[in-house]
Amino acid sequence: MPSGSSTIAEAPRSGEPAGRRERSWLQVRWWQFRHAPRPVVRAVASSSIVAAMLGVLYLAYDVAITREVQLPGGDLRSLAAVVFVALVLLIGTVVTYLIVPQPTGAGGRPRRSAWSGALGFFAAVPIAYVALVLASQVLKPLILGLV
Repeated sequence: MPSGSSTIAEAPRSGEPAGRRERSWLQVRWWQFRHAPRPVVRAVASSSIVAAMLGVLYLAYDVAITREVQLPGGDLRSLAAVVFVALVLLIGTVVTYLIVPQPTGAGGRPRRSAWSGALGFFAAVPIAYVALVLASQVLKPLILGLV
């Protein structure tokens, strides 16, 4: 008998049917995507909405500066990008804090906690940067190419 083999068949894990097969990495991630917890969905949605609205303003400013429109203060695109990211982080955090109550258990009132705000902040970080890249690297060339 080769080393490492056993004569006793492995028993199924508790709570798992005997004929169940392992899922692939992609199947597991797809299931997790489709069954995301409500607080996470709310945090991502609120930050995405804020980033989309502010992204339109940033994109309009960026296109105007690129077309050499004379605006007060001159070319402040770097500052505009920093303000964009800061506002998405701040507003995304506050909105998530307001709409994601902490679980209460048996019959208690929903409460707010710093954890709701932290969830909003950590959801807003990648969304802010993805929105900034989308606005400046994808949408801006499309807009400038069309007009």
